[in-house]
Amino acid sequence: MSSKLTKHKTKKVKAVQQKKKLFRANEPVLSVFMWGVNYSITNLSHVDEPSLLLPEHFKAFSKVRVDNSNYNKENMPSHFRVKEYCPLVFRNIRERFNVCDDEFMNSLTKSQPIDQNETSGKSGARFFLSEDKLYIIKTVTSEEVEAVHALLAEYHQHVVEQHAKTLLPQYLAMYRVTVNDTENYLLVMRNVFSPFRTVHTKYDIKGSLIDRAATDKEKSKDLPTFKDVDLINDDLKISIGELAKEEFMETLQLDVDWLTKLKLMDYSLLIGIHDCDRALVEAEQAESEENGERESSDDAELSSSPGGGARGLTPPQSPLTYLSKNPNIDPDLDQFAVKSGAESEKPLFYYMALIDILTHYGMKKRTANAAKQVKHGSGAEISTVKPEQYAKRFTDFINKIID
Repeated sequence: MSSKLTKHKTKKVKAVQQKKKLFRANEPVLSVFMWGVNYSITNLSHVDEPSLLLPEHFKAFSKVRVDNSNYNKENMPSHFRVKEYCPLVFRNIRERFNVCDDEFMNSLTKSQPIDQNETSGKSGARFFLSEDKLYIIKTVTSEEVEAVHALLAEYHQHVVEQHAKTLLPQYLAMYRVTVNDTENYLLVMRNVFSPFRTVHTKYDIKGSLIDRAATDKEKSKDLPTFKDVDLINDDLKISIGELAKEEFMETLQLDVDWLTKLKLMDYSLLIGIHDCDRALVEAEQAESEENGERESSDDAELSSSPGGGARGLTPPQSPLTYLSKNPNIDPDLDQFAVKSGAESEKPLFYYMALIDILTHYGMKKRTANAAKQVKHGSGAEISTVKPEQYAKRFTDFINKIID
């Protein structure tokens, strides 16, 4: 069965009416994506895992074409195609990152992914968040798909060698969804941030100071992404303690060395800060407001009840309950988290991981490097520099901002 995944064949499927799952979304591409994830994971469950991944597995794909005879425009388009890239490789990667395929499928298909329209990047990429906030779905270009393909074997080897202890993006699946003859490429990654802990402040750090400040438009967002200059102006220090810093920097250095070896640059360290005290206050306020609304709406019913009703009970899954019962890092949900050290002014959780690692130092970046050096001078800390120089400046900067 596994050999079928290495043959470049297209299956043609006559769709049957969904009995249990209706992949409803307000965009056809998302409906087809949800259908495709369900289809591919279900099929993979019947495929034995190879004892060793071979070069052919890193070139393999599976395709399915659907002509929907039971067309219902409220659920699915009448015709669509789904292609999954390197299914056996990504399944192995998910396993190494302790992602259960059934849970992965449910996260992405039980409800429509949430459009994160405020987080669209300069490239025009769109980001979606699974309803349980565990996974990010990013739209990518065909060039970025090629870039992932180019590094996938090395990426898999690095994950294996580091026993999945890495700050690199956790690439978990990659698809092409075709609707109305338009191809859409989607890359699924683990969310760097926690599904339960609110991130109050966010930074994107490259170790460069040229054009590295948040714009006024960015600052007007509910959760703006600040940059290197903003961090310096805020006089921010990541206070995690000596031992935690040593461990973090060791992992970061191994990852950066790997990126440098592959001639990759222009990556960032994404930092999200969760303020524990502020989160508790926010959770208490939200619960108080919710209880007040419930009291108002149920007042007539309760007044006619001889015994009255219980008030102020905390729902089992409420933010207040979770924060109160889980003051420490959850290794399953807080994989990129580091808790503030004893010398920190207040209890914080720092979520830190590498992002945007697909930029190769080719002719385009060499030309940009030369142009920026002419504009800003050869000694300026521009972001477009050779991979070795970028790596050293990047790690030096991160080392300085962590205590």
